[in-house]
Amino acid sequence: MKQLFFCIIFLLVGLLNGNAQQPSLKFNKDGKFKIVQFTDVHYIHNNPKSAISIERINEVLDAEKPDLVLFTGDVIYGQPAEEGMRTILNLAAKRQIPFGMTFGNHDNEQGLTRTQLFDIIRTIPYNLTDSVKGVSGASNYILPIKSSNGNKDAVVLYCMDSHSYSQIEGIGGYDYIKFDQVQWYRDNSAKFTKQNGGTPVPSLAFFHIALPEYNQAASDETAILVGTRKEKACAPQLNSGLFASMKEMGDVQGVFVGHDHDDDYAVYWKGILLAYGRYTGGDTVYNNLTNGARVIEMTEGENGFKTWIHLKGNEIINKVNYPSDFIKKKD
Repeated sequence: MKQLFFCIIFLLVGLLNGNAQQPSLKFNKDGKFKIVQFTDVHYIHNNPKSAISIERINEVLDAEKPDLVLFTGDVIYGQPAEEGMRTILNLAAKRQIPFGMTFGNHDNEQGLTRTQLFDIIRTIPYNLTDSVKGVSGASNYILPIKSSNGNKDAVVLYCMDSHSYSQIEGIGGYDYIKFDQVQWYRDNSAKFTKQNGGTPVPSLAFFHIALPEYNQAASDETAILVGTRKEKACAPQLNSGLFASMKEMGDVQGVFVGHDHDDDYAVYWKGILLAYGRYTGGDTVYNNLTNGARVIEMTEGENGFKTWIHLKGNEIINKVNYPSDFIKKKD
């Protein structure tokens, strides 16, 4: 009886600290690992226009049964902020699915700061969202995915805060990922490479606002692009060099963002797949695409990954294999 009492106390303390039910991520016994990316839910608590976002999230989670859910920003779009954030993230937590999120430019405009929201998120079971101290932003963290036998880091996920609006006088538009974040990525990438005997560990990156390279790639007539592009990427005007660092480090295979609601494409650019999630929200903000989600599936020991868009009624579109579907055959 005494042991049961202490087990219950331990569980309650864990829930209060946001540390309960955080299993390590690993490939399953079949060598598979699946991620569902939800982006731009733009949820407004108790607003009928947001009902479709909850409906779609539930449908996708029930059908795909992912190993991890990542929300890439703009989860909420109205007050009360805490209730809205909890409502959406609990859709994963109640299914006992580990989840993480990165902040978008609208999350902290609903009456609570990024720091306040971060403290709330950490109290939700199965949350993996974290933030490294001393680095710009409030959602910079790394999620290693272990091999099926647990012996090594088979894949690394870099989650980053892409901030909101430009802070430099005379430069409009959106902010860029800061130099200390780029250095944080480089330092950790080098550590994983060293631990892996000098071979870069296959990696993916997730954040909210697209890199400037998205526009370069999408406007290049020779680039292979799969999906819908109905608007220009609202990328920062200034480029802080994250893409160049990814190429130098040689580990990142795909970048996954949101922010631009009318885009869901994946474009192959200089060896890296630059992809959008599918807008997941309802009619609380502009959108010309029916809502859905992006799914990413990796197979242990295989180079690359599969990815597709999941829509209403379990319709699957734009299913591609990286890198094989993006490599042009020579004559």
